[in-house]
Amino acid sequence: MFVAHLTLHDFRSYADLDLELAPGATAFVGRNGQGKTNIVEAIDYMSRLASHRVAGDAPLARAGSEQGLIRASVVKDGRPALLEVELNPGRANRARINRSPLPRAREIVGLVRTVLFSPEDLALVKGDPAERRRFLDDLLVLRTPRLAGVRADYERILRQRNTLLKTARPGPGSAARRESALSTLDVWDEQLARAGSEILAARLSLVDALRPYVGKAYETVARGASREDAAMEYKPSFDLAGDPADLEAALAEALVARRADELDRGLSLVGPHRDELLLTLGNGDTRLPVRGYASHGESWSYALALKLASYDLLRAEGDDPILILDDVFAELDTERRQQLADLVAGAEQVLVTAAVAADVPAALAGVRFDVADGTVVRSADDD
Repeated sequence: MFVAHLTLHDFRSYADLDLELAPGATAFVGRNGQGKTNIVEAIDYMSRLASHRVAGDAPLARAGSEQGLIRASVVKDGRPALLEVELNPGRANRARINRSPLPRAREIVGLVRTVLFSPEDLALVKGDPAERRRFLDDLLVLRTPRLAGVRADYERILRQRNTLLKTARPGPGSAARRESALSTLDVWDEQLARAGSEILAARLSLVDALRPYVGKAYETVARGASREDAAMEYKPSFDLAGDPADLEAALAEALVARRADELDRGLSLVGPHRDELLLTLGNGDTRLPVRGYASHGESWSYALALKLASYDLLRAEGDDPILILDDVFAELDTERRQQLADLVAGAEQVLVTAAVAADVPAALAGVRFDVADGTVVRSADDD
């Protein structure tokens, strides 16, 4: 899979951009703030309908514009398709395939598959559990696009349930409203258990599938490491000691058991939104959580291993994802740059951003675009 042509209209800093792309390695080179990351961000957004830089969509539409547009001509197995996402701040986004509108924008998710690595990905290992949950869920949706709908349903159910918990909690206010909220909670518990158990089952399966790839990738990118050094374990927010095949019943029981605590706090305390992906380094008794114990170099290597493992897993299960390395090589020494470049050079399409051309390893010296002052020009020096 690769993007053959990219068009941006009122996206980020670009009023209009038309760019011909090709398989292999492509580098976008320019000083910080010139717009090179905006280009790869648009392609990654097409994959997940989410940005790796901001939480919401509003900043993606160019300042002062009412609408933004990303259009990509994508080639998969020799067959082209035209994908479009229309960004409408404050309103629902829209998506089209070959000019035909989709009922919901999220139905375009997974048609382009990307794996993006950037310096911000240190948050995967150093940040809060929400960062690791988001990592798993984004990868889940790329593997199984229909889970985008399950994820959206779960978030909607969770918001409604939290509202009911706040209304039903003891304290001043209408007793009738509290009683009504309490009587409705059971219905929302059932819905949360149903959607939450599906997400939980998918995450557990994903972690099992990803685990060997993470160990292999960490061994490759961390000096002197073995594949047993990097481990990962999924930690649900409730006890799974019972039958693991009946996650819905287990989650429903946990909701009942924690009802009093949840009413006291006015917050849902059980479910996939409270789970953790525990990342550890070391062997045996010396194994420690990466967060809080790993050095900067170890954290960087682990974050990179997670993304390389994601790429390898998606590749093993289907066609090559588009690999995006956003301002990564400036963080690496010469040896590690070469090591990473050799690992990814065989990908069908690799998109690289860098502040200076010298940061791009020779193994990825394909087409180069110079990005400056809002213009993107193919360099006369590329191969």
